[in-house]
Amino acid sequence: QVQLVESGGGLVQAGGSLRLACVASGLSFNTYAMGWWRQAAGKEREFVAAISRMNHTPYYGDSVKGRFTISRDNAKNTLYLHMNNLIPEDTAVYYCNVLGTAYWGQGTQVTVSS
Repeated sequence: QVQLVESGGGLVQAGGSLRLACVASGLSFNTYAMGWWRQAAGKEREFVAAISRMNHTPYYGDSVKGRFTISRDNAKNTLYLHMNNLIPEDTAVYYCNVLGTAYWGQGTQVTVSS
């Protein structure tokens, strides 16, 4: 059974930083590309970042380029999202996802106050 468990969300002031983590189990983590998505209240789910399975090539949504960094530790089956220079528009529930599959985590809330 595939499980994705996110952590690290919280309340932070604008300009602050957070690091999200997603621990995966029940799959061969290093054989999948992984991604982060977010959904703000009343809005569609939005692509944030993705990372390839082996050479760790990152891809970013336009709204987070230069502020967020995606990384992974295949030895720990863990995906990370380092978020810097947070702005109120980053407020959302953040989800990790095994790209190309229906496997999603339960989400972690990030709230950025102005």
